[in-house]
Amino acid sequence: MTLLEARDVRVEFASRGRRARAVDGVNLAVGEGEIVALVGESGCGKTTLARTLLGLERPTSGSVRYGGVPLAYSSRALRAHRREVQLVLQDPTGSLNPRHTVYEAVAEGPRIHRLPGEGALVAEALSRAGLRPPERFFDRHPHELSGGQRQRVVIAGALALEPRVLVADEPVASLDASVRGEILALLLRLRAELGLSALVVTHDLGLAWNIADRVAVMYLGRIVESGPVERILTSPSHPYTRALLSVLPESPSPVVLGGEPPDPTRIPAGCRFHPRCQVLASGAAAEAGVDGLCASGELPVLPSSAEAQVACHHASASARREARTETEAERL
Repeated sequence: MTLLEARDVRVEFASRGRRARAVDGVNLAVGEGEIVALVGESGCGKTTLARTLLGLERPTSGSVRYGGVPLAYSSRALRAHRREVQLVLQDPTGSLNPRHTVYEAVAEGPRIHRLPGEGALVAEALSRAGLRPPERFFDRHPHELSGGQRQRVVIAGALALEPRVLVADEPVASLDASVRGEILALLLRLRAELGLSALVVTHDLGLAWNIADRVAVMYLGRIVESGPVERILTSPSHPYTRALLSVLPESPSPVVLGGEPPDPTRIPAGCRFHPRCQVLASGAAAEAGVDGLCASGELPVLPSSAEAQVACHHASASARREARTETEAERL
């Protein structure tokens, strides 16, 4: 069952007299009990998409759906939505009020939503987040905690509302390597114990490999490749995905992309990745006869699907060539 879904979502902002297309046609679904990683470099639109799914940004077009029902933007509807879909921020130091105790930080959500049994909810949330016994942490302030403990408090603040979906924006980016594994293990345990779903926003494909069921790779406002994490990360089809994977320590040959991501107010024609594409630059696209398409041929918006899919002229041409070869082999 699909819980949280973006359907052809577009989000634009005014920028120096032009319109910046931060999210430019995205279909993405998070199923019940599923962890989906949204991956891409800084500025690709993944945080804007996450904020839109939370109801913090309103799409210019398209819709956000929860449980199959389009999200309404009245105060009451947003209040109900944010109880079901909770945000976990990347910087626990910045997201926690230094003057509030741990108890006050975790109790803020239940108080806003006027939930009964505040003390029990706070204690249970802290316990589920791995801070035990919870009473020992009630009167502590953020500066008295380690980085991992602060991130657990942030997660407990989300769990106190008993949500069904967590949207975690770079949840371990500010943590030491030794603590990162603990937080990722916590998210997996919460999925196993509570059936929680999660959208994990990250630039780290290694994190996606360790935690996600599916991965969606985003570039300049669009999903360019998506599918099961094992399929996408062991056999990527899009040149951008291969470049992101190449920076992992075990990669034999790093791919250095030229330049910066294009200005979202001036998205290139054709494949939006083509000005930086190593396949086009190497001549492989010309050999396949798709170099003209790369520079001018519009690519379709990928649908929401559990199957592996890619928006790339060269990858599509390669797939067609392989299919023809298999057909010919079967005939023989």
